[in-house]
Amino acid sequence: MQIGRYKLRNNLIVAPMAGVTDRPFRMLCKRMGAGMAVSEMVASNSLLYGSEKTKRRANHEGEVEPISVQIVGADPKMLAQAAKYNVDHGAQIIDINMGCPAKKICNVMAGSALMQNEKLVTEILEAVVGAVDVPVTLKIRTGWDKANRNAVNIARIAESSGIQALAIHGRTRACAYTGDAEYDTIAAVKTEIRIPVIANGDITTPEKAKFVLGHTGADAVMIGRAAQGRPWLFREIEYFLKTGTHLPSPEVGEIHHILVAHVHELYDFYGEFTGLRVARKHISWYTKGLVGSAHFRHHMNQLESAEEQLAAVDAFFTEQAQSGSRLCYREELAA
Repeated sequence: MQIGRYKLRNNLIVAPMAGVTDRPFRMLCKRMGAGMAVSEMVASNSLLYGSEKTKRRANHEGEVEPISVQIVGADPKMLAQAAKYNVDHGAQIIDINMGCPAKKICNVMAGSALMQNEKLVTEILEAVVGAVDVPVTLKIRTGWDKANRNAVNIARIAESSGIQALAIHGRTRACAYTGDAEYDTIAAVKTEIRIPVIANGDITTPEKAKFVLGHTGADAVMIGRAAQGRPWLFREIEYFLKTGTHLPSPEVGEIHHILVAHVHELYDFYGEFTGLRVARKHISWYTKGLVGSAHFRHHMNQLESAEEQLAAVDAFFTEQAQSGSRLCYREELAA
């Protein structure tokens, strides 16, 4: 898998997820087998450049390249400025968000709302590609709604504008995250353009990754929600695609080790106050499917210090180890 001058270690990519794909999570997924991880979206509004949140999102210290940063907005000039800003702060690939279905994004005609205006799409893509000397990629959906699936048109525009890879989530904006992703539209796009196509949506298991790659002809798959609390999914998929066989599921002790290391990185990155709160959702995801996890999560979410949080995690996993529990993931749990 090649994006511009960057050759990825494989064709498994972490999807950009607001509030999730911060630097600690991206680095963890790369260690666990992902070939690339795309950052949380960064607003194109230049007034936000001085905020702590934006500075944190532009912090790529120690991250394995390529460093891909997603920008979001609806104004070509502002998006071009945002692209330059992020390249100046270490971005090696710029990704443009035209896939987010959230109302607060679409209500300002950004994210997947842009797919309704192909002229503006062209202006944005040309402005951003022309503003930076790094590869620019694009993430879209299949269309605005089921009656207006225009991903093929957008893909042609993207290729002619100089976009160097295209990720497609197999749902329309109107679908949000409901129902099942469909892959026929992604397959149709793949037949129309020569740049790499990345398939996204409902890829929760190694078997599903293999199916989607085969069905669509896509060059790579992008995995989002299924990797929450399950970053080892990338090594499982990589191994399955190479061998046709499964790696053993991680032992409870390994999950404990990965989780504690991740939580410490969150404390270091955000500071204890914010890090503790960000860690809560990750701890919940990691422990999903383990015996007694619902009661544990309720208790853990009341704790107000890092020391208490870590002690609770240690106690919970000690109980799991003593009872001989293993993490039991069903596909619906990973979805």
